Amino acid sequence: MSGKEFFTSRYERLGWQYREVTLKQAIRINNTNAKGKKLLPRLESLGVHIQKIPFLDSGYWVLDSKVSAGATAEYLLGMYSIQEAAAQIPVSLFTHLKGKKALDVAAAPGGKTVHLADLMENTGGIVALDVDKWRLNALVNHLERCRVSNAVVYMLDARQASTLDLKFDRVLVDAPCSGNFASDRDWFKNRTLKDVERNAGLQREILTEAVDCLSDEGEMVYSTCSLEPEEDELNMDWAIKNLNLQIEEVYCSGEKGVTNVFGKQLDPSIKHCRRLWPGETQGFFVCKLKKRSPKP
Repeated sequence: MSGKEFFTSRYERLGWQYREVTLKQAIRINNTNAKGKKLLPRLESLGVHIQKIPFLDSGYWVLDSKVSAGATAEYLLGMYSIQEAAAQIPVSLFTHLKGKKALDVAAAPGGKTVHLADLMENTGGIVALDVDKWRLNALVNHLERCRVSNAVVYMLDARQASTLDLKFDRVLVDAPCSGNFASDRDWFKNRTLKDVERNAGLQREILTEAVDCLSDEGEMVYSTCSLEPEEDELNMDWAIKNLNLQIEEVYCSGEKGVTNVFGKQLDPSIKHCRRLWPGETQGFFVCKLKKRSPKP
């Protein structure tokens, strides 16, 4: 089962009418590095015209630019990162990051790892994992450019994260996923439902390991850039039933998670998840989880 008609009919059943979208470029200011540097006037003087993204603390749309946003001295000095707007949401859902121990289980190419370090103000510690050595090079380069000093990087499959034998206060599971058509013009040609189901299985394996790394009072954020419920709401329903997790309410952009997927009724707390359909941003799904407190 595949093809544009197959997938777009699924989106209609989930409550969204398919349309073509054009994504805007976005940047995120790394406040730790940009503090006192008058970054916004500097960018304007270079001809990089930006506009605040209303649903993000440090995100800006690039309206137009006389130079590449990735070729300025300010970019090379790590004062900002080029990061898709929706992708800036997951790390922002964590609370009280300063001084904490954080795990990023699928970290490359590093945008969210840098975001973690920025909100932590280079305090505490981050362990960043990825299984692909070429992607690890991009991750390390990103961390170095942004002068991240509180992170260590390991080449390790996220499904083996518990072998670190560490407990973390904050765990980010930005899971490998099927992606979506907004950022891949050939997506409908190349994806099948079998691909989606295979990715959903991988994500459940990663979640199982990630929970073993989460402290009892810790916070986990799960996100994908997939529109498919198998990788999103259905996986969260599975996590509630099998991993002793509960979904926390969050306040961010997006629609409520779908609690009835193709006739299957899910745990009502799934509504606390957030689903962003493609528009100004790519499609995205995000939620925040904690371990369920033991019954007295």
